[in-house]
Amino acid sequence: MTARAWAELLRVSALFTVPGDALAGAAATGRSPGRGTALAMGASLCLYEAGMALNDWADREEDAVDRPHRPIPSGRIAPGAALAAAGALTAAGLGLAARAGRPALVVATGLAATVWAYDLRLKHTPAGPAAMAAARALDLLLGAAATATATPGTTEQGRCSAGTGTGTRTGSQPCSGPNTDSGAVTGGPAAPRSGGFVRAGGSVRAGVPVHVGGLAGAGGFVRAALPAAGLLGVHTYAVTAVSRHEARGGSTAVTLAALATTAALGATILRERCDPCEQAGAVGPVPRAGRATNPLPFTARGVVQRHRPHRPSPPPAPATRLLLTALTGAYLRTATGPLLHAALNPSPPLTQRAVGAGIRAAIPLQAVLAVRAGAAGTGMAVMGLVPLARALARKVNPT
Repeated sequence: MTARAWAELLRVSALFTVPGDALAGAAATGRSPGRGTALAMGASLCLYEAGMALNDWADREEDAVDRPHRPIPSGRIAPGAALAAAGALTAAGLGLAARAGRPALVVATGLAATVWAYDLRLKHTPAGPAAMAAARALDLLLGAAATATATPGTTEQGRCSAGTGTGTRTGSQPCSGPNTDSGAVTGGPAAPRSGGFVRAGGSVRAGVPVHVGGLAGAGGFVRAALPAAGLLGVHTYAVTAVSRHEARGGSTAVTLAALATTAALGATILRERCDPCEQAGAVGPVPRAGRATNPLPFTARGVVQRHRPHRPSPPPAPATRLLLTALTGAYLRTATGPLLHAALNPSPPLTQRAVGAGIRAAIPLQAVLAVRAGAAGTGMAVMGLVPLARALARKVNPT
């Protein structure tokens, strides 16, 4: 069991397509990447690699016929070692997500369940592409949930007056009214809140710490990331549909459908409204109707946290639009050329090349999603992964 064999089993050349999920999710929350984002990236990498190891373990008999050069059928890695690695990496991913908060752990658990269901049951069924698309979408939402709950914002100190049940917080924010499951404190009028929960234990007295936020508090941020997760999921669905035929030759119809989907994604990105492109000089993403912005969850010490994105102003509108167009062009250029070649000649080598290009095309797509959310710097940082992914793909096949 050599390092080369493990690199092939874990598809290390595809690892550079993973961090952009968490960064795009963080951008969708309107916050700068922080500790939660880093934990989400670590969890995503572990769960992605767990899926790769489990995939080869589950396909070991099929690969013995179609791909005998792979690490398990060639005897370079024992099947039991691959399965153990999948289990250990899954546990590590969930552990990292737990450190980012309960909302992140909930999303990561769904992601892990989707990965295992895909590899063990759904991969060779019509539901396979949808399962893989859901996994990528959940990976982006993991970044949003972890960033929203584990990245501290500007803090306003304040407690309700002890003993009276009434009072104000710093900044003349009133204490909230009767205790309910929506996160209120006894006494006074209702206070702004993000829609969280109160710890169980009966009545909450004035001056007693209250925890508001949690799963419900992060819900607004996760909902804000759903459009970006949907676009990434559509791309993943198209690539996965093509990959189902890569071992023995592709399907012209499926490849053409993936090509059309990719082109439609590019057109959708350029056609839809881009707030940073239209609001020159705005700080962070411009609020949309129904989007949760600037929630005020309490900490466990009764402290109100006012979350504001600490991000410099995005580039002026023309520069942002130009950057968005350039990144969309990079996405289309990466994905469409190999897909067209595979459609014209659906041989196994060209189909595998199209699948590899589709995997790498996720990187410029993630950059596009970050720029659309107002994080131009994050988008450019994600694009910095492209040459690394391309260079490593020459040494280790990503499919």
